Amino acid sequence: VQHVPRINGEIPSVDEATLDHQRLLDRLQVYDLVERKVQGDGNCQFRALSDQFYRTTEHHEFVRQQVVKQLKSSPESYEGYVPMAYDDYLEKMSKSGEWGDHVTLQAAADSYGVKIVVITSFKDTCYIEILPNFQRSERVILLSFWAEVHYNSIFPHDIPAYGTRRKKKWRMFRNKNLEPSDEHQ
Repeated sequence: VQHVPRINGEIPSVDEATLDHQRLLDRLQVYDLVERKVQGDGNCQFRALSDQFYRTTEHHEFVRQQVVKQLKSSPESYEGYVPMAYDDYLEKMSKSGEWGDHVTLQAAADSYGVKIVVITSFKDTCYIEILPNFQRSERVILLSFWAEVHYNSIFPHDIPAYGTRRKKKWRMFRNKNLEPSDEHQ
């Protein structure tokens, strides 16, 4: 199914959101993925993208700037999906705390030249694949989307968290030289 950029829909009721969240957690388990939770301050999509691109959520403002720059540079690619004056949309998306949508995800894929896969809580759509207009990297960005509530960064279960440091173990060899061996803690 080809990705069609869209703005956010209605926020679900508490009951719907609870069911949606459980559906999302079940899907992550099926795909053997784990979430790295990001702050829910209105910047969650950009924080999750920052975590994927830079292994920290702290560059979310820079990611937002890159996305808005992409939206401005190719309005013909995006304005048809925005149900408001495009300049108003650009101004809105420029503001910290403004929720990202599927249009900003497409712009992120295009700006960074990477495929973005979003595991969703939608009943009818397990995941969304967002392809860039020109792919510059084989890297795949993984996000979870608790529709229409929150984005998180996700990783395969077997990849160590980036907070995990490698511990050097020193092994003694016959010539009495010490050589390091990298192992995960």
